[in-house]
Amino acid sequence: MKTPLAYLSLLLIIATACNTPKDPFEVAKQHVGLLTDSTEVRQLKSVYLKDSIVKHIGGDEFTGAKNNIDVFDETGQKVLELTPTHSLDSTSVIETVQILDAKYKTAKNISISSTFKDIADAYQITRIDNLINSIVITVKSINASFTIDKKELPSNLRVDMDLKIEASQIPDTAKIKYFFIHWH
Repeated sequence: MKTPLAYLSLLLIIATACNTPKDPFEVAKQHVGLLTDSTEVRQLKSVYLKDSIVKHIGGDEFTGAKNNIDVFDETGQKVLELTPTHSLDSTSVIETVQILDAKYKTAKNISISSTFKDIADAYQITRIDNLINSIVITVKSINASFTIDKKELPSNLRVDMDLKIEASQIPDTAKIKYFFIHWH
């Protein structure tokens, strides 16, 4: 008699766990809130029911540029910028998500309000790219890149783009300028 009750309890626990709502602001390897790596452009209105979606259509059929899609929250603040894999295609999936609002956080509490130290303590840094005005910190385990303005770096690291910048050279207090999740 105890065995069926134990199975019923286990089944109830599993069913309850499966129905746990997803955090609308959690950033992970395959989702940003309710947006997943397989969400198509045509599904965005159902994902962002309370938010506004603005699609930029700039005649990119001639330039090959991609049209970004902006997501604004209920207050009118731009919170995400989405880049589809193909322009002007409603069946295209999202390729890149730029996170613009600190409410969006990883499971390890990293957001656009975080610092380099926060990233380094939470994740293994895969690569550091030295660009003209910024450096890009790549964390492959969550498909993320974090851009830090070179103004946050010591003056001897700001000019030479050929210089290989190591994590130990980046100040712990360096602030994130941009935060991206990449898919596909």
